[in-house]
Amino acid sequence: MAVALIHQTDIFRPHNDPDDHFDLACAYALTVQGRLALKGIVIDHPPPKFDGDPDFLSIAQMNHLTGLTVPAVVGSSQPMRSPGDTEASVPPADRAAVRFILDTLRQAREKVVITVVGSCRDVALAGRTDPSLFARRCAGVYVNAGTGSPDPHLAATLEYNVTLDPIAYRAVFDLPCPVYWLPCFEDYVGEWRVRRYATYWRFRQEEILPKLSPRMQNFFLYMLERVRDVAWLRYLTRQTESAKLEHHAQQDRNMWSVPSFFHAAGVTVTSEGEVVPLRSAGESAVYGFQPVRVQCDDSAVTTWQPDPRSTNRFMFFVRDVEHYQTAMTRALKKTISSLG
Repeated sequence: MAVALIHQTDIFRPHNDPDDHFDLACAYALTVQGRLALKGIVIDHPPPKFDGDPDFLSIAQMNHLTGLTVPAVVGSSQPMRSPGDTEASVPPADRAAVRFILDTLRQAREKVVITVVGSCRDVALAGRTDPSLFARRCAGVYVNAGTGSPDPHLAATLEYNVTLDPIAYRAVFDLPCPVYWLPCFEDYVGEWRVRRYATYWRFRQEEILPKLSPRMQNFFLYMLERVRDVAWLRYLTRQTESAKLEHHAQQDRNMWSVPSFFHAAGVTVTSEGEVVPLRSAGESAVYGFQPVRVQCDDSAVTTWQPDPRSTNRFMFFVRDVEHYQTAMTRALKKTISSLG
């Protein structure tokens, strides 16, 4: 049975980081494959001084490409004031995402998983607003944020997604449901490379873009070229501009969050880049999740320890550092190349 999913993302136009559009394509592809059932998308309210709006056009394009009708909503503009804050008195526009999350949990026939690849704000607010509903109906929250170093000194520099709303980041670790923590980096001040306790990896876009259908190539070009023209459907179906595609194919793309979609869908990636069911992967999986005890202090600094007895807090780790980047690139290519 497909796993019901709410996806929270900081996907903007013009983009803040193109990885969000690859994430979106992955979530749609797994839905088309019948592994996920994408119930809706919560887009972060743009941070102050950011030159971009929530990218509803990319969602319209993906809905058209797949024949799906996935709804989307904009999150709250107001940071949480305390870990227990519910923003009960804010204007209706700032409560829309919380209402959507809670309504989806209530109405779904099965439990719902939530992936967070931007700010934790709206998921934290929803969990504080109705904790008993989260306890009953949320199968897990995948938090793509933070630093995974076991050294408290290295973990003290806050990762970007955490800085979007540090209080909300702290609050998600108190949610009354399973939490899967996927640190973006092992430490935020070191070199950007594959590390054991971090999801970060990268690929050269020529490894994926030329392998996609023309409409999917245009989907990514519409974002990479920072097109502000609202003719999203005509752009999607136009002839692909090969020179622009070749230009962007030579760029590297930093990635983080894809493992959360695979794990939520009940699959994983082997060291050879094959996407296989979790139950049959065993030691061939290139990454995994370990049960842990996590603490997040008032400064939003996380510390953790392995805890084999934990049944509701899990942390991402790379099992095969040498092959992780290549395996994830192959898995992502196979997944999104099915869209068309």
